[in-house]
Amino acid sequence: MLIRVEHLRKEFSENVVPLADLSCEIDEGDVVSIIGPSGTGKSTFLNLLNRLETPTSGKIWFNGEETTAPGYDLNRLRREMGMVFQSFNLFSHQTLVENVMLGPVHLLGKGKQEAYEQAMDLLQSVGLYSRALSYPSECSGGQQQRAAIARAMAMNPKVLLFDEPTSALDPTMVSEVLAVIRNLAKSGVTMLIVTHEMNFAREVSNRIFYLDEGCVYEEGSPSVIFEHPVKEKTRRFVKNIRCYDWDSVKSGMDFPRLQGEMENFAYRCLLSPDLINRLEMLVEETLSQLFETGREIHISLHIHLEVHEKKGEIHVEIRWSGKPLNVLEGKDEYSMILLHHACPDAVYEEKDGVSVLRGIVRRKQ
Repeated sequence: MLIRVEHLRKEFSENVVPLADLSCEIDEGDVVSIIGPSGTGKSTFLNLLNRLETPTSGKIWFNGEETTAPGYDLNRLRREMGMVFQSFNLFSHQTLVENVMLGPVHLLGKGKQEAYEQAMDLLQSVGLYSRALSYPSECSGGQQQRAAIARAMAMNPKVLLFDEPTSALDPTMVSEVLAVIRNLAKSGVTMLIVTHEMNFAREVSNRIFYLDEGCVYEEGSPSVIFEHPVKEKTRRFVKNIRCYDWDSVKSGMDFPRLQGEMENFAYRCLLSPDLINRLEMLVEETLSQLFETGREIHISLHIHLEVHEKKGEIHVEIRWSGKPLNVLEGKDEYSMILLHHACPDAVYEEKDGVSVLRGIVRRKQ
């Protein structure tokens, strides 16, 4: 057993208690994804493990030693427990290779040549060999985060902690960082990953912790947590992460916002570019027909998306009020071709003044 946590509690104030009574065990080689609603103590848990925060009560053992005991060497703990933050935290005045060399030289006492060679090997492993002499400001967010991972690996840690490593990234950069973490998981590195990328968590982890009510509310394998969760809050959470709803009554007719939210939802679910393109095509062509005909749909417009991950498909339902219009029988031939390409089995129905378009967007076979 590499990590053992018993009755961990953290109070920031009388009314702010993100962790009330958390206990768990983590073995060497485990890849644990930590999921749950906002405010349930996921990041706090990682900060307590590497003692960036001090527990209010409870005990933590790492590699057979109690890290919460008086006099424990926290510097040694942080050398052996690497941390990758949301915001990269690279030194802006140093190149990428200098950032990666810093810990081995100043904390491990390595010679500069040895540290340089190791840093270059690590940068190559994360696809940044050619950017070694670049400064962080000259790199994309994805490149900076990959460099931060290389910097953490340079200390040869026994475990790596990732605190939502993709949350600060543009959606187009998420996949490059997840690919690096995925490769680390295959190499046998012990990792704890706070993430909202559920497909990624399912794929890369051997265990899932669902945090709620100040504890590990439910834990299990990815198949158990995502397909057969036992507890009600876990079931609700898993269902909600696969769904997206947009309502014009609440959001107004802000279509750039709709497009951005749909793209972010699709990227969080790690949908393929082809599937995202088909989804956007279906929604855009439907709304284009509604507005080009001057229809009065301002009363309500609702879009519901539900991702079925294992089948690689998205169930789509678009509802609107006003005079009925079958968008699948429009006069614009090009629009009809695009709609059929995006969703060949789409169906339209109308009842009591509400029009509904339903269909399943499937990945290309």
